Amino acid sequence: MKQHTLLIATSLFTMLLFTVHWADDVVRGLAPGTMGGLGGVAIMVVWLCGTLLLTERRWGQIIMLLGSLLALGVLALHMSGNGLVGGRIALTNGVLLWVWTLLTLGISGSFAAILSARALWRSWHPAHQAASGHVSS
Repeated sequence: MKQHTLLIATSLFTMLLFTVHWADDVVRGLAPGTMGGLGGVAIMVVWLCGTLLLTERRWGQIIMLLGSLLALGVLALHMSGNGLVGGRIALTNGVLLWVWTLLTLGISGSFAAILSARALWRSWHPAHQAASGHVSS
């Protein structure tokens, strides 16, 4: 599979997991379901635009890298105990889905970060640009 296609697919999958996990947090009362969530929606829209509209450009690759690191940060936050809201997650039903999306989010976010970092690396090194036949801007 081409790196470009793999990066798009992995980034989209990470976004899907991010939104499923976020929605699960809201349903469980671990995250507020208020207008403050619009900031998160804006982040997801920028990440989606970076993935689908700017994939071939450095800005798109930077946006995907930052989004991927954010996804990994969700895992780090929850695993550190800070995101567990006093351990309340253990008292709710369906914890398996919550933990599974969290772990899968961390894995796919890490992989997307690696892919976007590689794409950035290639866009800044002329030897890779000549080999791939295009120059990112």
